[in-house]
Amino acid sequence: MAKSDKKKASPRPRKPAKMMTADKPVKAAKPAKAKKPAKAKKARILLPPPHASDIDVLDRLYALVESRRTADPEVSHSARLLSRGVPKVAQKFGEEAVECLIEAVAGNRDALVAESADVLYHLIVLWVSAGITSTEVWTELVRREGISGIAEKASRPALVFGTSKIP
Repeated sequence: MAKSDKKKASPRPRKPAKMMTADKPVKAAKPAKAKKPAKAKKARILLPPPHASDIDVLDRLYALVESRRTADPEVSHSARLLSRGVPKVAQKFGEEAVECLIEAVAGNRDALVAESADVLYHLIVLWVSAGITSTEVWTELVRREGISGIAEKASRPALVFGTSKIP
């Protein structure tokens, strides 16, 4: 017989020993294998775009929107929004906020990030339209820093400017 014609006997896998119970045979439990250590999840490293590595990006955006107040609404989206007045800007902000919430509930991470940026932009447009500066908002945030949210909310009057707020 030629070497290529010879078949090597492959070893048969061992079957686990059977144990008997009162009714039927039961296979013996296999010895526990050592578990491999879980792979460490890689951290997502997101590099910020140039000049957007800090909170100052919001102040720069505010300055840009403020500068569009006098721009041509035909060429500037911010100017177009601002020309419609606070009620329409507020409506647009609300629409963007709802879109953000929908993406959050749906678990669409990338869409949530994009919609969050839209919400921040439209919030800033609303501030500019209403005559509120970013410094006023940052000052209020600093005032609240370190105060319990429950205590801070309890210190607010029940009615603010004739509207009731959700507790």
